[in-house]
Amino acid sequence: MAFVIDLTVDIDAPTDVVWQVITDLPRYGEWNPFVSECRSTLVPGEPIDMVVHLGPKPRRQREWMVSNIEGRELSYAMKAVPLGTLHSLRSHTLTPLDGERTRYASHFELAGWLHPVVVALLGKAMQKGFAGMTEGVQRQAESRK
Repeated sequence: MAFVIDLTVDIDAPTDVVWQVITDLPRYGEWNPFVSECRSTLVPGEPIDMVVHLGPKPRRQREWMVSNIEGRELSYAMKAVPLGTLHSLRSHTLTPLDGERTRYASHFELAGWLHPVVVALLGKAMQKGFAGMTEGVQRQAESRK
């Protein structure tokens, strides 16, 4: 069974503003406590390079874009490790709500036979990181509206 982190927040900002926040990669360091640097063309199949904070020392991480549906969904995944050892999926999904509000859904899943070891070592840090990023998206979007 996969390790899953699902977080959802309703944001008092229009969907286009929230989309700008999650796709404005050069500004991540201004508001994102989990991913302080991020570079990508956001084109499916292309890399996304990040500096991720999962402990005392930030780590560089490269994943690969899976989807970019303008204003709706952005997702990426690690390159699968052979023999089903480890694989992941990360997605940001936006849903317009009544008025000028947006539902932001953050999804992360990690699976493969090695994932229990990774979760034992980094699970709490991942939960804290994704929660911090979700709160940051909300604060940043609401400050830009």
